[in-house]
Amino acid sequence: MAVPRKKMSKSRIGMRRSGHHEQTVTWVEDKKSGELRRPHHIDLKTGLYKGRQVLTVKSEG
Repeated sequence: MAVPRKKMSKSRIGMRRSGHHEQTVTWVEDKKSGELRRPHHIDLKTGLYKGRQVLTVKSEG
């Protein structure tokens, strides 16, 4: 069984774990509708991405 040669210091353990935290989610305000959406994602309500119509929106009727 593998055994570490030296004790891991608290500082080194903390440095290794520093990337384990959760990332915050970024939201931007849409220029046309004013609603919040994720950057670089398709707006599902309008079907637009970078000003182009990418998806066809189904009517809710």
